[in-house]
Amino acid sequence: MNENDRALVQFTALAHGLFHTYELSIPLFVGLWMAEFGVSAAVIGAVVSVGYGVIGVGAPVSGVLSDRLDARRLISAAVVGMGVGFGVVALARGPITLGAAVLLWGCFASVYHPAGLSLISRTADARGTVFAYHGVGGNVGTAFGPLLTALMLMFVDWRLAAGVLSVVAVLVGVAGTQIEFDVGGDDDGMAANEDGPSTDADKSDPHGDDPEETSGSIVGELRQMATSSRALFGAAFTVAFVAVLLYGVYYRGLLTFLPDVLAESPALAPVELLGRTVQPSQYVYTALLTVGIGGQYVGGRLTDRVPSLTAFLGFFTALAVLALAFPIVREAGTVPLIGICLLLGFFVYGTAPVYQVVVAEEAPDDVQGLSYGFTYLAMFGVGALGASLAGFVLTNSTSAVLFAVLGGVAGLGALTVVALRRV
Repeated sequence: MNENDRALVQFTALAHGLFHTYELSIPLFVGLWMAEFGVSAAVIGAVVSVGYGVIGVGAPVSGVLSDRLDARRLISAAVVGMGVGFGVVALARGPITLGAAVLLWGCFASVYHPAGLSLISRTADARGTVFAYHGVGGNVGTAFGPLLTALMLMFVDWRLAAGVLSVVAVLVGVAGTQIEFDVGGDDDGMAANEDGPSTDADKSDPHGDDPEETSGSIVGELRQMATSSRALFGAAFTVAFVAVLLYGVYYRGLLTFLPDVLAESPALAPVELLGRTVQPSQYVYTALLTVGIGGQYVGGRLTDRVPSLTAFLGFFTALAVLALAFPIVREAGTVPLIGICLLLGFFVYGTAPVYQVVVAEEAPDDVQGLSYGFTYLAMFGVGALGASLAGFVLTNSTSAVLFAVLGGVAGLGALTVVALRRV
């Protein structure tokens, strides 16, 4: 990587880490919310799905904005907004207000991935390596954010813990303003966008009927988005979209209730330490997320050495096998249980940079932002149904059934990648 790539990694990795700090701290609050508000896993799963889902629903709009506006400013706005949203979570008084607060957080969170990934895709020279380090930054937040949350929850009420986490956004925002890098062609694009439609387009249609003339209006933007979307969704991108959707369902279904599922094991039952209750399951959960840092790095670097679809198929296959094996291994003792959790963390996060490269390869350069917008509609929007699915299964059946369902989802993902290789 050159100096500009390194600065780009610093800026995007900070914001990416913050996103995942919030996203993966939420499961640590799930059990406390069920107890405080007196609701079932199915209800909390639905509430959490609202916030996670809007990340994906808003992603295409964020993708369009990322193709037309200053991606750096969008990312900065997302950082501040996520902090505000999580601060409001601390004030929730019931499942409805909690859902509204998580929804607010999700609206701002929806901006990050389309803006951040399109910025990397357009700006980085060593794209695969920058994606890898960007993923590592996300997993640092993924691991240490929940670890900080778990430690705080030993000593303070969950509301105060949520409030403290909201302050982190301010610190990250200040740190981001100190990082300088050249965004290359984005500056030119911004200048054109700020000045209005292309002057060439104006000259070509003196009667004002050129569709470009309406690009500044809401109707014009919607038409442009529809046109770009039709061009984007060729056969290959459509199949890739379905593959990412299935990965999103697996990801959300696995992680949302994982601390509570792990707590079912006698080996990870709560213990009293120095007069306080310690939840070993929370620390195994954070260890799983920490191992994901290595998975992100390996997955990103792997795509520089082998075809991305080959890597995608391999990771999906591993996820299917691990999910099906989990209920069996969990009964074998503490060490095997921790071992399979670490493998799950490695492979579930190692898949992320792989599919990001697949999307970059299947989408035209001029709609990279929109492509990632739709990608995260699949990953976080439709994928958020994984939280509802997990809550429903756990309310009406067992965690063993949940992992069998997740294994089937990953198996379908592998078959989808096989189909993508044939397109």
